[in-house]
Amino acid sequence: MVNVEALAAAAQSSGGNPYLFPIIIVALFALLYFVMIRPQRNRQRATQQTQNQVVPGQRARTTPGMYATVVSVEGDDVVLEVAPGVNVRYMRRAIMNVVPDAPGDFGADQDESVDGSGPARGTKGGTGTPSDATEDGPATT
Repeated sequence: MVNVEALAAAAQSSGGNPYLFPIIIVALFALLYFVMIRPQRNRQRATQQTQNQVVPGQRARTTPGMYATVVSVEGDDVVLEVAPGVNVRYMRRAIMNVVPDAPGDFGADQDESVDGSGPARGTKGGTGTPSDATEDGPATT
């Protein structure tokens, strides 16, 4: 038969500090707060401040990643010009950040494809003229 007195004595001798586990849990939550939650709140505050200070004429990037110029601000909405003569209405909170004006950053370079991935198909890098041998094979004249 099992000796009940021996089991009870073994359970009492391996006790340790009963407050150690709750202290570890609290320390982990504090670490989680300072490493993840607090920086995220600071980023949200900065984004909200940027959204509230948007004025017409600024270049902005929306949350989907589209770059546009702010045309007007109407309450919670902003009107953005995504291309000359093309205006779209977004909620103000869709603006991720304001980007500095960089004249001439619209469109692709002469030797770059439309998606910005490199030289346009059928051109030598940097010259903008058809090459003698392209991906499609030799050029014919």
